[in-house]
Amino acid sequence: MRFRQYKFKFYLNARHGIYKNGVLGEVHPHTWEIVIDVVKGRDETVKFHHLEHRVEEFLSRYQDKTLNEIAPFDMINPTLENMCEYFKDELTEILNRNGWIFLMMEMSESPSMSYVVSLIDDSYTEEMQTINSLTDRILKEIKQSREVEKKD
Repeated sequence: MRFRQYKFKFYLNARHGIYKNGVLGEVHPHTWEIVIDVVKGRDETVKFHHLEHRVEEFLSRYQDKTLNEIAPFDMINPTLENMCEYFKDELTEILNRNGWIFLMMEMSESPSMSYVVSLIDDSYTEEMQTINSLTDRILKEIKQSREVEKKD
């Protein structure tokens, strides 16, 4: 197999209030769980602490804060869905710059429900289409490799 797939979990403690019909609801705390699935070339040395540091550095601006007071959530409703979409966009850029292919992100504000976004489903820019094509090829190779392993 030429690629390795990894799953990382991060936690964000922050407060938010949701706007409904233009009215801000009660500001309340959550511990969000953020799970990212990424791919790295097998022949590359994997420095986990670099990836973890980059993601934690990004999340630190929101840690122990009220999201409604921090950009971009001072302008957009900090719902689980909006947060996950924004974090996915930002983390995709960070991880791609560091040699990782970002596949999927799952974010939850409670243990019983998560919102999931997948880079594989996005196709809104040329760069994303290129990444999607590469990811599709990688996933196909991973699947074929797993099928061969199952036969052995």
